Amino acid sequence: MKPPSPRILAIIPALNEEASIGRVIADLPDLVSTVIVGNNGSTDRTAEVAREHGALVVHQSERGYGAACLAALDEAGKHEPDIILFIDGDYSDDPTEAVDVLQPILNGTADIVIGSRALGTSERGSLTPPQRFGNWLSTRLIRLFWNVPFTDLGPFRAITWESLERLNMQDRNFGWTVEMQIKAAKHGLRCQEVPVRYRQRIGTSKVSGTIKGSVMAGVIILKTIAKEWWTT
Repeated sequence: MKPPSPRILAIIPALNEEASIGRVIADLPDLVSTVIVGNNGSTDRTAEVAREHGALVVHQSERGYGAACLAALDEAGKHEPDIILFIDGDYSDDPTEAVDVLQPILNGTADIVIGSRALGTSERGSLTPPQRFGNWLSTRLIRLFWNVPFTDLGPFRAITWESLERLNMQDRNFGWTVEMQIKAAKHGLRCQEVPVRYRQRIGTSKVSGTIKGSVMAGVIILKTIAKEWWTT
């Protein structure tokens, strides 16, 4: 008898993404069984559009990328998932490439897979100079301290539920992605990257769209790296 297919859930943290969230959900491959949107205090129709496209919506009024992801994960745990796929709601990543991001886990060769924009192609202007430098610096520090050669902190990623539970994620802001990758390295998870395309997002960025947002995100990421190194 053929073993049952793994249950794959997609989590989309979202803040005011009514113009794009429906396209993200619609373009996810059929192997994703459930989509959960972590609605991070949106003041537009993000939640309504997400529901119209078949997603479950979890509300998290506390602003913060990690807070939205954690709220969605609380709901995900009720559905007994095998794999969690993370993707942003702004349509900057191509949801159809979820198959490529998931494949190493489905093949049994990885526990966590990062969709790397550095290894793939990016539309002109989709990544700002501060973003590129921040990714370069952060991944070099991870390589230096934990000897895992990541090239990106991109939000498009997949991880087994068992592995994610081991990581005991805590960050409630923009340190979420780097915390996951550092803890994956510290726990000896099988880490892989696959190239993904990156394009101009729909709408205005809450982080890279302003100098203040870029600086704050960079500071949070570096503080997370320092904290994890101190507790190694």
